[in-house]
Amino acid sequence: MVTSTVDESRAQPAGPKAGYNLLGQRLGRKGQETRERILVTALRLIESSSQDTPVTLTGVAREASVGMTTLYLYFPDLGDLVLAALTRVMDCADSAFVDRLRSRWPDDALEDSTQGFLHAHYQFWRRHSRILHFRNSYEDAGDARFLQYRNRVSRPLIELLTQQMDGPQELMNAPVTNCAAVLVTGFERLATITTNPIFHTNLRDNGVTEVAAYVDALLAAEAELMTLAIRHHRGIARSRTAEA
Repeated sequence: MVTSTVDESRAQPAGPKAGYNLLGQRLGRKGQETRERILVTALRLIESSSQDTPVTLTGVAREASVGMTTLYLYFPDLGDLVLAALTRVMDCADSAFVDRLRSRWPDDALEDSTQGFLHAHYQFWRRHSRILHFRNSYEDAGDARFLQYRNRVSRPLIELLTQQMDGPQELMNAPVTNCAAVLVTGFERLATITTNPIFHTNLRDNGVTEVAAYVDALLAAEAELMTLAIRHHRGIARSRTAEA
C-alpha cells in the first residue's frame, strides 16, 4: 500500500542519526569510513544473495572486517542496516525513473511517455530487486520504520502523477489523488511480482518460454490503464476550466 496509518512520531528509525554512532558521538574520518565500509558490504551481500540465503549482521561484520561490537555502534539491528542501504539505493531513483514524471507528458505522446516511465521503473527494480524485496518483507512484518519510509517515498510519486492528471495538489482525498495512489500501488506491485524469481520459475513451469515478452505485455497493460486514467482526469480538468 502507498499510505498507512502509522503514527510517524513512533515510527522513527531506532538507529543513530547520520554522522553519529549509537552512543551519540560525532563520527570522525575513521568512523565515517568504518560506517561506509559496513554499508557497502551489506548492500553487496544483499544484492548478491539468493532467495534462500539469509543476510545476517554476523555475516556483514565478517565480510567488512569489523567486530560485532563495532558494527552495533552504527547499526543496532539488521533492520537499521537494511534501511540505510535502501536509502542509498533510493538516492538513485530520481535519475532512474522519477525525473520522467517531472515534465508534463504531451497529450499526443502520452502512451509512449507512460510506457517509458514504467519500463524505467521496472529496470530500476530489476537492478535492485533483492533489497527492494527485503524492504517489502519488513513492511509485511509490520515494521513501522519501513512503513513510514514507504509512505515518504511514495508521496512524491503520487503528487507527480496527480500533476500529470492536472489535478489540484491541495485536495489529498480528491478522486484524482486517489487514482494516482492506486496507480502507484499498481506499478509497484507489478514490479514486485515480475522481479520475483518464483514468478519466473512458475511461468516456465506453465510453458511460458518468452518470459521477457510476457513481462513486456504486463507492462503494456499497466501503461494502458495509466494512460486512460491520465487522459480521463485531464479531460475533467479541461471541462472544469471551460465552465469557470
